Amino acid sequence: MDTMEPHGRGTAAETAEQRIKRAELALARTEEMIAENNALCSRIRTQRRLVEAKDRLMKIDPNSPASNM
Repeated sequence: MDTMEPHGRGTAAETAEQRIKRAELALARTEEMIAENNALCSRIRTQRRLVEAKDRLMKIDPNSPASNM
């Protein structure tokens, strides 16, 4: 017999297929997490730019409407 049965769960090919499926699921989840991180970083950068712009405006004109934000 040329097939191995690891721990009685099936052939080596079946075990390899299961590992491939798990790896594909892990890769898909990783890609989702990277997309979420990129979106979060973008929002943080945007917020930081707004704060920096407000600070610059306050230096130029302390009585500007931005001082009320």
